[in-house]
Amino acid sequence: MTNMTLALPEDLHKMMKKYPDVKWSEVARLAIRQKAQKLELMDKILSKSKLTEKDAEIIGHKVKREIAKRHGLV
Repeated sequence: MTNMTLALPEDLHKMMKKYPDVKWSEVARLAIRQKAQKLELMDKILSKSKLTEKDAEIIGHKVKREIAKRHGLV
């Protein structure tokens, strides 16, 4: 198994110290696995997509414009 070192903000470290019975390395391992699995699924879905990055940008701009209209910002 590969080792990994993480830098944590001090406030997070203090919270973690309150629960010494928790296996934090296992919590991190599971969170990393879940994120990696979601990214793999996204890659699999996107590999079949016919949308280009430009298409996605155009759709995104249209969505933002409609949201702005709905909230009276335009």
